[in-house]
Amino acid sequence: MDLLRQPEAVWATAGASVVAFMGIGLVDPILPSIAQGLHATAGQVSLLFTSYFLITAAAMLLTGFVSSRIGGRRTLLLGLAFVVVFAGLAGTSDSVGQLVGFRAGWGLGNALFVSTALAAIVGAAAGGSAAAILLYESALGLGMACGPLLGAALGNLSWRYPFFGTATLMAIGFLCITALLKEQPKPARKTSVLDPIRALGHGGLATAAISAFFYNYTFFTVLAFTPFVLDMTPYRSGAVFFAWGVLLAVFSVIVAPRTQERFGSLKVLGGSLVLLAADVLVLGYGDHTTAIVCTILSGALIGVNNTVYTELALGVSDAPRPVASAGYNFVRWFAAAAAPYFAPKIEEWSDIHIPFLVAAVTALLGAAVVAVRRRALAHEAEEVETSHATEDGVTVFAN
Repeated sequence: MDLLRQPEAVWATAGASVVAFMGIGLVDPILPSIAQGLHATAGQVSLLFTSYFLITAAAMLLTGFVSSRIGGRRTLLLGLAFVVVFAGLAGTSDSVGQLVGFRAGWGLGNALFVSTALAAIVGAAAGGSAAAILLYESALGLGMACGPLLGAALGNLSWRYPFFGTATLMAIGFLCITALLKEQPKPARKTSVLDPIRALGHGGLATAAISAFFYNYTFFTVLAFTPFVLDMTPYRSGAVFFAWGVLLAVFSVIVAPRTQERFGSLKVLGGSLVLLAADVLVLGYGDHTTAIVCTILSGALIGVNNTVYTELALGVSDAPRPVASAGYNFVRWFAAAAAPYFAPKIEEWSDIHIPFLVAAVTALLGAAVVAVRRRALAHEAEEVETSHATEDGVTVFAN
């Protein structure tokens, strides 16, 4: 397949996806600067992640409902419009409460956009779904890597500028999609708000979601709490998380499919979760240099986990993929909301090491769920390995 020969609509959607994923890690290197600028505590500033992902999780029940009624293109544009408005307002905040509230509105827009972007790219791409999925994954990896860099570059001038920069880039994405992406056919059956909840009645999907819930607590302890531990300038913190994002992208797109084909999906997932637990534990108890190294290395393990989890979630049940994805994301994003809130609280109640000990335990709990409920996931894991042998290692990461 020729990945580069794609319609303009695909590039417009993929480009907007890069910016959408940049928004996740954008605030990482500037969290200490925001805390200083708004006279807020680490726990208060970490609510930027909590509000964002709490709304994102709840909105997962609405995305299919909305897109099946107004169409994918309008859903994308609605999501982009929300991000433009609330990211811009975030940059004008005079208090941490305002900033947290605007970040919640941003999360709603991001949920509407991201949940619809993959379907839009697949529908418009040339060369089949494999090329479209690889483009989407590349956009995700690039966005996760570049978000901290943009946050550092603009945040070094003012903590407000990264928010204005994101609003500007998303406004450009809005104009490009308006001009280049045609409306796609609506699904024959309208999706109910409760369909994702019903899909979780399937044992395999519920198993993947619960294990991913524990894993995501670990993931977002690293993402949201580590910047306070590293206590570096925005530039240096941005460089650390850029390297983290590069490893995440490489291991998600290239390494994970090859290791799955050789060792099996469930063995790869269980082993990667155990290694992540060890990495996070060393991060929390090591010296400053060790913490930097372990933060970067965690990106590799997170990239592997993200790919395997999503493949299992999208294929383990007989529910339509958008519905299964919504149910799975509904569960796991609540952990992404919980970790940034509880990690600073745990530090206040104990010391700076214990949040990482808790994160290591949650990673092990995720591995334990996979081990105990192995039979519920085994059939899908076998199909995933077969698909890797026939699709040159292309996988789906539908965040």
